[in-house]
Amino acid sequence: MSSQGTGTEPNLSEGKALVTVIGEALVDIIEDPRRGSTAPETHPGGSPLNVAVGCARLGLYTKLVTHFAEDPYGQLIAKHLENNGVETIVGGSQPTSTAVATLDDAGAARYTFAISWDINGASIPALAAAESSLHVHTGSISTVLSPGSKSVMGLLDGARHHATISFDPNCRPAISPDKAAARKQAEDFVAASDIVKASDEDLLWLYPDRTLEESMNAWLALGPALVALTRGANGPVLLSRSGRVDIPGETVTVADTVGAGDSFMAALISGLAQLGALGAAGRERLQRISQDELQALARYANKAAGITCSRAGANPPGPAELGPLAIPSYFLEA
Repeated sequence: MSSQGTGTEPNLSEGKALVTVIGEALVDIIEDPRRGSTAPETHPGGSPLNVAVGCARLGLYTKLVTHFAEDPYGQLIAKHLENNGVETIVGGSQPTSTAVATLDDAGAARYTFAISWDINGASIPALAAAESSLHVHTGSISTVLSPGSKSVMGLLDGARHHATISFDPNCRPAISPDKAAARKQAEDFVAASDIVKASDEDLLWLYPDRTLEESMNAWLALGPALVALTRGANGPVLLSRSGRVDIPGETVTVADTVGAGDSFMAALISGLAQLGALGAAGRERLQRISQDELQALARYANKAAGITCSRAGANPPGPAELGPLAIPSYFLEA
């Protein structure tokens, strides 16, 4: 039964979702010219799938509302999610999507896609998952590609009375070349969210005539409590109404950058969960997050991204590698 309008928080002991992620699952086909004639590698991927796996590995009970088919690529995705403890709600009827990632000399990926996004047929269980969650995350292709993008906003509307919302546009110009439309859609999701995260490439593509700082402040003015910016090796910036932190990137030997931003997002959600800043009861806590807490969150999420960059594919860390959010206990409320 839905908890919407009851004023109660989800009870995990009843098997309800702590975190629901909504968005695409696909297979990354990684072509690395640095390996010569070696055959491409295949890895389950898609930004929302990567965030779901990252959250689950960090101990959060996680569901993923997504689409994949019962084909070989879909079976690869299903096994990956099962092995990582992510429950799935699957809709749509098209073949499993793919993304060919071609790596440059620095290991950075450029993508070409064969993708569809539709969760038709899963609307009832998807809404039940969203309405029973403490936190809902979405982003990437699922928020711009019809027909599924309208369904995503509907699920957020159903969740927002009792769940915090996060969004990462993870812009793909090859999927949404109409920049004005992509900007409008991104801003609609920013306005519906409590937490937003974007890369410097996202913001520079969406707003080529603004500085990164201007774009972050403009997004904060739309309503979120926290805006996070990732800048690759230059490190992240976190901005709230109570402060701003800017830290350098992790020093790592980069295997590739696939999934690094998604690991950052998952760790940010995990860190906020550790602060008690998720869900309706945590929304006020999120609004008054301190400078010290922002610093701790930036370091925690940055470390997760660095670990992911140090190994091939979207392979986020677990708690043994990442450790807990490092913040003095006197900043935390009982």
